[in-house]
Amino acid sequence: MCEVLSPGLAVSVLKAIFQEVHVQSLMQLDRHTVYSIITNFMGTREEELKGLGADFTFGFIQVMDGEKDPRNLLVAFQIVHDLITKNYALGPFVEELFEVTSCYFPIDFTPPPNDPHGIQREDLILSLRAVLASTPQFAEFLLPLLIEKMDSDLQSAKLDSLQTLTACCAIYGQKELQEFLPSLWSSLRREVFQTASEKVEAECLAALHGLSACLSRSVLSSDTEDLLDSFLGSILQDCRHHLCEPDMKLVWPSAKLLQAAAGASLRAYHRVTRSVLPLLLEQYTKHPQSSQRRTILEMLLGFLELQQKWGHVEEGEAGCTLLSLQAPICSVVFSALTDPSVQLQLVGIRALIVLGSLQGFLSPSDLELVVDHLIRLALHEEDSQSSEAAMEAAGSLAPIYPKVFSGRMVPRLEEELQSEREEESSRDHCSLQQRCLQALAAVSIHTSIVRETVPVLLQHLRKVQKGSKARNAQDVVSVCQSLHRVALQCQQDAEGCWYYHQTVVPCLLAMAVQAATQESTHPPLGKALLEEEVLAAMVPVISAATTHLSPELAAQSISHVVPLFLDGEVSFLPQNSFPCSFQPFEDGECLEAQRRLVVLLMAFVCSLPRNVAIPQQERLLRELLALSCSCNCPFTATTAAKCFAGLVNKHPAGQQLDEILQLAVNRMEPGLAEGPRRTQALTLLLWVTKALVLRYHPLSSRLTDKLLGLLGDVELGPAAADGFSLLMAESPDVLHKDCHADVRIMFRQRFFTDNVPKLVQGFHGAGPDVKANYLKGLSHVLNHLPKPVLVTELPMLLSLLLEALSCSDRVVQLSTLSCLQPLLLEAPQIMSLHVDTLVTKFLSLASSPTMAVRIAALRCAHALTSLPTTVLLPYKARVIRALAKPLDDKKRLVRKEAVAARGEWFLLGSPGR
Repeated sequence: MCEVLSPGLAVSVLKAIFQEVHVQSLMQLDRHTVYSIITNFMGTREEELKGLGADFTFGFIQVMDGEKDPRNLLVAFQIVHDLITKNYALGPFVEELFEVTSCYFPIDFTPPPNDPHGIQREDLILSLRAVLASTPQFAEFLLPLLIEKMDSDLQSAKLDSLQTLTACCAIYGQKELQEFLPSLWSSLRREVFQTASEKVEAECLAALHGLSACLSRSVLSSDTEDLLDSFLGSILQDCRHHLCEPDMKLVWPSAKLLQAAAGASLRAYHRVTRSVLPLLLEQYTKHPQSSQRRTILEMLLGFLELQQKWGHVEEGEAGCTLLSLQAPICSVVFSALTDPSVQLQLVGIRALIVLGSLQGFLSPSDLELVVDHLIRLALHEEDSQSSEAAMEAAGSLAPIYPKVFSGRMVPRLEEELQSEREEESSRDHCSLQQRCLQALAAVSIHTSIVRETVPVLLQHLRKVQKGSKARNAQDVVSVCQSLHRVALQCQQDAEGCWYYHQTVVPCLLAMAVQAATQESTHPPLGKALLEEEVLAAMVPVISAATTHLSPELAAQSISHVVPLFLDGEVSFLPQNSFPCSFQPFEDGECLEAQRRLVVLLMAFVCSLPRNVAIPQQERLLRELLALSCSCNCPFTATTAAKCFAGLVNKHPAGQQLDEILQLAVNRMEPGLAEGPRRTQALTLLLWVTKALVLRYHPLSSRLTDKLLGLLGDVELGPAAADGFSLLMAESPDVLHKDCHADVRIMFRQRFFTDNVPKLVQGFHGAGPDVKANYLKGLSHVLNHLPKPVLVTELPMLLSLLLEALSCSDRVVQLSTLSCLQPLLLEAPQIMSLHVDTLVTKFLSLASSPTMAVRIAALRCAHALTSLPTTVLLPYKARVIRALAKPLDDKKRLVRKEAVAARGEWFLLGSPGR
């Protein structure tokens, strides 16, 4: 409509509204229409309206004056904002425009319940703030108002005033602030010194930061006062002396105020730090107590962290201040690192990280001292907090100074690993070696350091894997854990990732093959590398080294690994002189050790990107299938089944996949029916079903039905029921997104919809000896289902869950309790209908012989208190009496849950609850 009006008509319409209509006497909807007309004209006829000059501003002031409806105010505030930002003439009506809007400040509006318009208090606050902070012309009127409201007893008014002041600082200049700076500083100082509210303190500091930044933007001339200097001088005068009293209440508020002002600009930082840093260094020397030194060092750290904003310390006056204090600052930090107080050490370590991040601050000799201190703390400090913090600090600084760390720290750690101290106990030596391994992993951030640390870790692995003692196995696991951490840190760097992969993976394979082939020829020589615990630790190392390879490099690597396992092609392995050939898929009892290494094949091929072609894949799948069904070793059979499932999950759809799946079904069905290897066949069924369920393959429903049928089997039923947990849970080594598996969204919801009705039906038709299997399977499915989905299905399933609590199977009890606890919190109305049964069951299970069940039952008893109080009060005395027994439980964790639950029941029905 506005577009078709003739030129000049918009002005005529508005003049008529301003002169003839008393807008505030109209109904809300009509007033809203007037505001909409003005908004539309401002959007389409801006030049015509600006031709009215200040008359348009005055006319709108008359229209808006007295408006009370929040719906209209949102539109009116936007009009005022547009008037200012689009440079409409305000003329002599600046104060009137301010008054007509500022009368609403601070906003005091609570939306009515079930408000259909959805206007919130925050909407009005932000809209009004945009108006008040839109022009410096309001400064002389607004700043006194803000100072007045800062003194208000209402926290909301304080917060709104402070946030508005911060917003104004972004557009104000020195001229607008000059007159009000003393009053503003006085109000801010008082609030920070006296407030008990963290929110108010944070907003005060933000406002002070804004004021300092605003004054920093001013261009100085020879005849003008440096307001920033005088303002910061006032702050220093009022706060500096408090820094000399590290035990007093005002030391931290003063430090925060100074840091807020100093962080606004490099000029402000220089002005503050040249006064404060020497004082803090002096106070650190004067105060010998560790607690006081910690406070002083934390304040010093806060100022040093501000310097990080501006890069190299050589830049500007602030850099000169820091460089002039380099020696005393380093001395203070290094003394903190040698202090007996752990808390002071931790602050010193944080300070080291900051100093190291300031490029150009630490001299080469200081850097060497830093590394020496980190080595000492990481390896020899008794407190684990300091040791772990030192390792994290080394990890933070190593990418900045890779040459120093690779040239000084890595050799020292290598030396400690190789040393054999006679005087130390075996336990102390193990602990030292463990810390060395962790430290090597922590610093392996930069590729150049990785090239130094990985050979050290592999050399140590070769050393510790020789022998058959239990300690050797644990040592190997420790090395693998460090290698895994290094692999994770290398993943985002293509060069480092490829170096790690081609160095570590062949080495691990060679050592494992060496151990397996020796075991085949000399069975009595048990090797640590062949233990399940060790092989399981090697899996994430190989997996992490493979998942982030580019397709080209992954294809290059897989072309060596698959022939190794299928054809015994060992030429690519280092030190490949083995006692006998490597044939893990051949028959023969003497090859059992070799077959265990299929787990390493699984780690590799199941972590490859989906677009990498696997050579001889069909043959590999057939070999894995045969091994999973025929091997007597549960570890090997399970590994082969997982590897087969991982490959099937990523296999492109088509005839080849259908054929291999049909072959798997043909092998599974006879194995499940009868024979000595029913367990292996069930394991294969579970993993293949999971692989197909994740990718929504049509065959998955047929295999799931077969699994449901096995719940009625007396022998395999319990294991089949536990298999539902495997189907629904995340798998740590295969069939998850990180290893590029084909995982469709909401597969759990789909599995629930398709199979829970069958589980319920099977439960009702099952004999008494197998009913528990159906309950266990159901509880596993529900326990892994997203809770919002579960709540919607709760009425149908609650009776079965309650029956599951009566099942004697501990796994069923624990899974059901874990499922019920969040439901008590999220669906209290439904659960309250069964409160009598729930109270009885939970109190009974609180005396279970199994600790995990006792803990879960007590947590559920605690969660019961979220039900309506009127429902629970009849049970209060009974529950409190029953919960007295677990207060004396022999396990601390059980006692802890009992105290929490009983406390909530004691408070039930109390005023204010």
